[in-house]
Amino acid sequence: MTRRFRWGILGTASICETMIPAILQNSASTLEAIASRDAAKAREWAKRYGIPRFFSSYDALLESGCVDGVYLPLPNSLHAPWTVRALEAGYHVLCEKPLTLDGEEAEYVAEVAVKTKKLVVEAYMYRHHPVYSRLETCIADGLIGKPVTLHSQFTFMLDEDDSIVDSAGLGGGALMDVGGYCVHFSRMIAGCEPVAVSAFARFDTVDRTLTGTMQFPTGVLATFQTGIESAEHHRAEIHGETGILVLENPWHPGETEARIVLKRHEEADRIIPAPGGNAYGRQVSDFVAACRGEKPARWSISDAVGNMNALDALRTSAKTSRVVHL
Repeated sequence: MTRRFRWGILGTASICETMIPAILQNSASTLEAIASRDAAKAREWAKRYGIPRFFSSYDALLESGCVDGVYLPLPNSLHAPWTVRALEAGYHVLCEKPLTLDGEEAEYVAEVAVKTKKLVVEAYMYRHHPVYSRLETCIADGLIGKPVTLHSQFTFMLDEDDSIVDSAGLGGGALMDVGGYCVHFSRMIAGCEPVAVSAFARFDTVDRTLTGTMQFPTGVLATFQTGIESAEHHRAEIHGETGILVLENPWHPGETEARIVLKRHEEADRIIPAPGGNAYGRQVSDFVAACRGEKPARWSISDAVGNMNALDALRTSAKTSRVVHL
């Protein structure tokens, strides 16, 4: 019988409250250890979720040898250094998005992953939801003809004092926190990397609202809006030659039946149903299967590098008010 994949978690960020149940519900996984720089917090989390071991430092967990891979939910500025440490210690890594602070760091992480022969996956969980398989089928079947433009939004009102998202030093800001979803969605649907981007932003300590445009070599154009200072709004649209496909809840489609709205001129909207699913759980399953060599990971480290390069270019454009060519 194949031994179950042993997980460790480096950190106790709030996202762990969603990821830990996803790991515990995966029949091929066990959650063996959790680490925090606060020993009391590590102990409390271990007790809450029945985790056998806890550590008061990240290094201690990595030196323990009691896990096969780690989930890394630390602040953005710590993603690259701790992903590299985990790889060099011999562990696979599922790292929260964004993978790194910039493309240069992402390239280095990719090099270390190749050298150590360990898997690194960026945790954009939304893409694992079944609604995206249905969406790909709709496009491939020509329901809207050839895609022409892509439009997406991910905004919310940040109401936390001293939030990591509001810290430039920790890699915060709208683009890095939630804008990456829009950028990734656009790259995923376009099926290639952008060749030019432009962006405008409202800056304070960080970019609080950013609107961006991306041009792809296929001729597809993408626009998006992301922000941490306005009412919450989630939406994604694919405009084609003969119709529009709309995802009203693209980032958290949910576990009940999802839906895609097909719009055509002078026709009633058509609802295309899609299965519901736990995107976090499916992300865990995909990662574990890849680590165990049962199937290739659907999303490679090169995809994460591509997303970081696009984010870099958009950030540069917003700061300089110039089009940036990739």
